[in-house]
Amino acid sequence: MSTPLDRARRVLQAEAEAIRRIGDGLGEDFEAAVDLILQCEGRVIWSGMGKSGIICRKLAATMSSTGSPALFLHPAEAIHGDLGMVAEEDLVIAVSNSGETEEILRLIEYLKRRGIPLIGVSSRPESSLARLADIHLDLKVDREACPLGLAPTASTTASLALGDALCMEVSYRKGFSEEDFARFHPGGGLGKKFLTVAELMHRDEDLPLVGPEAPLKDVIYEMSRKGLGIAVIVDEERHLLGILTDGDLRRLMEKEISPLGTVASQVMHPGGVSIAPEELATGALRLLEQRRITSLVVTEEGGRVLGVLHLHDLWGVGLF
Repeated sequence: MSTPLDRARRVLQAEAEAIRRIGDGLGEDFEAAVDLILQCEGRVIWSGMGKSGIICRKLAATMSSTGSPALFLHPAEAIHGDLGMVAEEDLVIAVSNSGETEEILRLIEYLKRRGIPLIGVSSRPESSLARLADIHLDLKVDREACPLGLAPTASTTASLALGDALCMEVSYRKGFSEEDFARFHPGGGLGKKFLTVAELMHRDEDLPLVGPEAPLKDVIYEMSRKGLGIAVIVDEERHLLGILTDGDLRRLMEKEISPLGTVASQVMHPGGVSIAPEELATGALRLLEQRRITSLVVTEEGGRVLGVLHLHDLWGVGLF
């Protein structure tokens, strides 16, 4: 007698096997589908009924977040008024395991009349969907993982995996980058991961900037007034010359009987640790940890100071 674990393993094995068969069978049709998506000047519209529709919603979201405008169109709603969502420059990807879903076939009648490109995804190369599609992708699922062979399981897993493969290849071919991904994911954990230094740094009137000949008492005043624990020494064109931290001041006071007679250039650290504004905040955090410091000077190419990033700025957005 089989155990619950035995039955669970059979489901997982069946779904894993479905994905393996798709991978083994990928060929020119997949490449042609990618090319057709890349040629699309409008949106990629995913459509499916029932469980296939749920998969299509996810794939439309994945495609949109990786550089290709996409949306989900419910086929039943489409033939009852939502066909206005489909524009001439769009492309449709229809998913139906049997390839005979009535609502999908009625939607295809409309698409064919308007000459809108169609990629069909099903497990039956001889199906109506496969015959009517410009390109057909075979899911190769001959039995569901359900013990009864009825509930969509292996077919939905296969659809999701094949759809993800399409999305990722299109994204790769478009040259979609981490910076592009960050723009589409400003919120939540992903948004934090892709925040840039420029989005968090202090700038303009908040910067503790002093000239190289500024008396030390003026440096201390500016450092205290701006509250970042650092003074940035710059030339007349705001190029970085050096930095002075509150820790440096304490050590200076311990060594010198009367350090207030000095000027900034005499006590600063030449250069200082800087970072470019387009760098990710996560990279700034690594640099702070590696150098065991609390502030970075943000400079553009050429060394002109744009801002200061403090460790507390990273704490404030939860990058710990």
